[in-house]
Amino acid sequence: MNLSSLIRQSLNSIRWLQKMETKYENQLILNSQALIELNKNKVIKSFKDVEFKVFSQWGDDGIIQWLINNLNIKNNTFIEFGVENYQESNTRFLLMNNNWSGLIMDGSEKNVKQIKNSYYYWKYDLTAIPAFIDVENVNRIISSKFINSVGLLHIDIDGNDYWIWKAIDLIFPDIVIIEYNSVFGIDRPITIPYQPDFKRTNAHPSWLYYGSSLLALTILAEKKGFSFIGCNSAGNNAYFIKKSLLNDKIKEMSVEKGYVVSQFRESRTGNKLSYIGGQERYQLIKGLPVYNVETNSIEPL
Repeated sequence: MNLSSLIRQSLNSIRWLQKMETKYENQLILNSQALIELNKNKVIKSFKDVEFKVFSQWGDDGIIQWLINNLNIKNNTFIEFGVENYQESNTRFLLMNNNWSGLIMDGSEKNVKQIKNSYYYWKYDLTAIPAFIDVENVNRIISSKFINSVGLLHIDIDGNDYWIWKAIDLIFPDIVIIEYNSVFGIDRPITIPYQPDFKRTNAHPSWLYYGSSLLALTILAEKKGFSFIGCNSAGNNAYFIKKSLLNDKIKEMSVEKGYVVSQFRESRTGNKLSYIGGQERYQLIKGLPVYNVETNSIEPL
């Protein structure tokens, strides 16, 4: 077999794999319809009651579907920061199942190029931007697509999440999903000190020093006019909605009731997982500097 034949065969194999991927993902979306219908009228005790995963890393696809079926969402639009290559994300199901429009960002140009080359990019109103988000550029980047309220904002950048949400003043989303670091505990309103170029992979060898506590986010949410309504069962995403959208099904929740301790073991030694869990995770980063959002001062973790 000559070189041109090998290349042609390889291209045909790639096209076949792409078709199979598309077919598989379409089947996942179709299969989810029954769960959406089953869950939409549920009165729940926690988000765990309605969780399911299609494209989300954990059960957030199900939570989001339940929320949009029980809230008066005015704009079917979303923004998501930190999507990597968009294979696992909290807004892709909204894009492909609900036909929402969106703006997504990632710091890697390679990841964004992969998204733009995907089979779904041309089918939907999706804008993907390669950008490392900081407090100086976040509103300018948002304004490239949205200047009014959006339906959902998701912030998951493994670092300055608190500071980015604090800086956003251009939009007033109906739903905000933001990652919290459960290793920081439930009692202290703390976040990492702001560093424009913060990367968790460089901040500490364990990769556990990042983000903010749930309490810090809840205090910020209150100032911005949002209510905390719960966390996913994985213990990494906190949910907030506009206070005006609270209703009989979706009510404000205390941090004590809604806080979930993460069970996943993502700590590292070098570039390898160390599988350290529980309170041992805290000991790895104890004493590192954190910013207390109530006292406005740096203190040791």
